[in-house]
Amino acid sequence: MSSRLLTPAEAEAAIRQHATQLPTVHLPLFELSGTVLRESIISSRDQPPFDRVTMDGIGFSFAAWQAGRNSFRIAGTQGAGAPPLTLRESSDCIEVMTGAMLPVGCDCVVPVENIEVKDGVAQLRDDAPAPVRNFNVHASGIDSRKGDLLLPSGYRLGPAEVAVIASNGQTHAAVARPPRIVVISTGDELVEPGQPLEPWQISRSNVYGVLASLRQHGYTALSHDHVPDDLPALRARLQTHLQSNDVLILSGGVSMGRFDYVPQVLQELGVRMIFHKVAQRPGKPIWFGVGAGGQTVYALPGNPVSTLVCLTRYVLPGLQAAQGGTAHEVETVNLAQSYDVKASLAVFLPVRLTQTAAGQAAIPQPTGGSGDFTSLIGTHGFVELLPGPRVVLEDQPVALFRW
Repeated sequence: MSSRLLTPAEAEAAIRQHATQLPTVHLPLFELSGTVLRESIISSRDQPPFDRVTMDGIGFSFAAWQAGRNSFRIAGTQGAGAPPLTLRESSDCIEVMTGAMLPVGCDCVVPVENIEVKDGVAQLRDDAPAPVRNFNVHASGIDSRKGDLLLPSGYRLGPAEVAVIASNGQTHAAVARPPRIVVISTGDELVEPGQPLEPWQISRSNVYGVLASLRQHGYTALSHDHVPDDLPALRARLQTHLQSNDVLILSGGVSMGRFDYVPQVLQELGVRMIFHKVAQRPGKPIWFGVGAGGQTVYALPGNPVSTLVCLTRYVLPGLQAAQGGTAHEVETVNLAQSYDVKASLAVFLPVRLTQTAAGQAAIPQPTGGSGDFTSLIGTHGFVELLPGPRVVLEDQPVALFRW
């Protein structure tokens, strides 16, 4: 790499390029949420596979109603999961349940609230809306046809996608193995929350913010550790973590201080540096590398705002790339008010989203510095502003990255 600092876009591209692809595994349905597909899901049958009733009520011949009939003798009951009944007489109707097959000979369904039943005869209410042919019927194949592509490889699975796979009759799907991730804080000043603090110490918080974000994005194979500013201890613990994890996320120890040992130790352990420092504020000292066994290592600055914005801007896209996930199109939003960019670096500005008459807008919520994590409360993410000095005008579209 040259001495020129990478831009955020160049840094993300380098991470995606060097992301080691995780192996493919076949997981059961209840373990699929949050994973990324490694196969295409093809529809095994029409969906729905039959004309499906969508309301409890009665089914009858629309032509009979058009001919002037508005009362029908109930000739049977069609339940969900039962073979279809057949309407024998146009003067009859069949009681139908939501999810049932539409009985043969019926092409109209009127819901129960629009009928009155007495002595086995269903009478359409005078104040009910006029029936419509095929109303309250979910037609066979209208959602998808057998052989249609339901989900492409590279799609990240959420509740709806898992339900689609299950409805396709599959018990498992081929996905990228969820990454094993360890989150590591460094520094003598950090103490586990709940433990007594000396005046020169602070509670260890970055790790828990990172873990919360990772869980929010569907990652569950997580562990964490804390290492003091001790060179031999750091070397031994990082070597252990490199042997048992796919991804290391470190917080702290990557700048220019005397005790910032992380870059040195990582390279001693065979982790090849891809870049160190990005032309951005906050989070400029970020370090990224790849281990001899393909492990990806993200060494993030220790200030909490820097840690969280670097996690969002770089680590989450890198994890997505390692799973073969399709890159998302960058979301844009208009600034709700002008903002003066004084830095000659890209600026990551926390924002709170609001709805205006013109649509969604981002209200700047600047921090008091990269250590001011309390100012992030209530924010929805941050916008990336190009280097200044310049003024970003109100209503100008900018790239949005959600937490």
